[in-house]
Amino acid sequence: MNHNTEATDTIDPNVIVLETPIKRGEEVIRSIRLRKPSAGDLRGIKLHDLAQMDVTALTTVLPRISQPLLTLNDAAKLEPADLVEVARVMSDFFVPNAEKVSPTA
Repeated sequence: MNHNTEATDTIDPNVIVLETPIKRGEEVIRSIRLRKPSAGDLRGIKLHDLAQMDVTALTTVLPRISQPLLTLNDAAKLEPADLVEVARVMSDFFVPNAEKVSPTA
């Protein structure tokens, strides 16, 4: 199964190609796709903590919005560069569409 092909055929800003793949038994996860979280996915999390790139907040929300589904243990083993990329993608979910379209200062 090659997740990288999908990520490179169409540029999807929600796909993260991992610097260090996650090994789960025989399975190797080379990329993950994040979906926009719903209010339920954010339960128990302070949005401020996500904005501050709090590791606990990020690793709590990540398993709720990742494809393939990551476990808390998988999230806790992410390399720092991969975790920062997760935080960047997550932060884009909180930017209103109007601000994404018009780059006015």
